Amino acid sequence: MKPLSGVRVLDLSRILAGPLAACWMADLGAEVIKVERPGVGDETRRWGPPFVAGQSAYFLAVNRGKYGIALDLGNPEGQETLRRLIAKSDVLIHNFLPRTARRLGLSYEEVRTVNPRIVYVAIAGFGPGPYHERPGFDALIQAMGGLMAITGEGDRPVKVGVAIVDVLAAWAALSGTLAALLERERTGKGRAVEIALSDCAVAALVNVGQAFLLTGKEPRRLGTAHPHIVPYQAFPTQDGLLMVAVGTDGQFRALCDVLERPELACDPRFSTNPARVTHREELVAILEGEFRKATRGEWMARLISAGVPAGPVNSLSELFGDPGLVGPLLVEVDHPSAGRYLSVRCPLPQAMPPSHLPPPRLGEHTSEVISRLA
Repeated sequence: MKPLSGVRVLDLSRILAGPLAACWMADLGAEVIKVERPGVGDETRRWGPPFVAGQSAYFLAVNRGKYGIALDLGNPEGQETLRRLIAKSDVLIHNFLPRTARRLGLSYEEVRTVNPRIVYVAIAGFGPGPYHERPGFDALIQAMGGLMAITGEGDRPVKVGVAIVDVLAAWAALSGTLAALLERERTGKGRAVEIALSDCAVAALVNVGQAFLLTGKEPRRLGTAHPHIVPYQAFPTQDGLLMVAVGTDGQFRALCDVLERPELACDPRFSTNPARVTHREELVAILEGEFRKATRGEWMARLISAGVPAGPVNSLSELFGDPGLVGPLLVEVDHPSAGRYLSVRCPLPQAMPPSHLPPPRLGEHTSEVISRLA
C-alpha cells in the first residue's frame, strides 16, 4: 500500500505548481480529481507548441494520474457539486487569487465549515502583505525573488530555463500536505497550507542569501561557477563542456595530479578553497588552457578514476539517452489520443510504481466521479 492510498485530492489548480504537486500525490497513491471549467479547462492545455494530437506537452507533463471533471463554479449547480466533493475529500488544492477564492466561496473559512478535516492547500504568487492580491507567474517571481540577481553572467540576468519557482512551490505544497495529513492523525482536524511562490524563491537563495545578509554585499553572476567554491564550473574541452565540481582541497590536489600540474596544489594562491576563491580568475584561466588539451570523454575517465566529481553538460537528447540518469524515473503512459509516450514520475521512492492513469481529457470523468457522490 502506498503512503497516500485512500486519500482523495481535489485539484482545482491550474498551470504548474498545484497540478505538479497533485500529480506527485497520485504517484504516492492518492485518488486525484482535477476540476476544470467546461469548454476552457486548464490554461496549459493551450500552451504550445508542441502538441501531440491536440494535447500540449505542458499539460501532459503535470496532469498524469488524475480523473478529470468539468464544473461551472459560476452557477449554483456547479457550486453544490463542488461542496459535495469537498465534503468527501481529504485535500483541496487551488491557486485562485485570494479575492477569486472568496468570490467562489472557496476561502479556508468557508471550506472548513463543509469539511473540518480537509487539508486546504492555497498556492499564491505572494504571501500576506501588500502584494497578496497580485497574480504571480514564475518568471516574474524569479525576477522579484532574487534568482535573476544571481543567474546569468556579468550584467546580463537570465531566468532558469524551467519554471523552477513553480517546481519549488510544488515540493512545498507536497511537503506541507504530508505534514498536515500527519498532524490530522493526531488532532482529527485539517488545516490551511498557504504556499507563496515568492517565499519559495527567497528560501531557495540559501547560502547566497545568507552571505548577503551577513555582509550586505551584492553577489556576482558567475554563469556555471559557484560563488563560494573554486573550481566548481563548466570548462570547454576539445569537443564539449565538462562540469567539474571540486568540493574539497583533497579533490583539488587530485585534479592537479590528473592535469599533470601538481605544483598548482602547492601554490599559496590555490592551496585552500578560500585562496582559490580570492584568485578565481588566475586559476580558471590556467584550468581552461589545460582542459582544452583533450576531449570531454578523456577528461571524465581520468577525473572520475581519481575521485574528482565531473560530468558532461548534457543536452536533453544526451540526458534522456542515458539510462543511468533517467531509467528509473520514466513511466510509460498510454493516452487515448496522444498515444503511448514516456513521462517523468515523482522521484520519491515511495512513488513506485507510479500512476499510469493518463492526463484526463477535459471533463472526461465527470459522470463517473459525480455518480460516486450519490
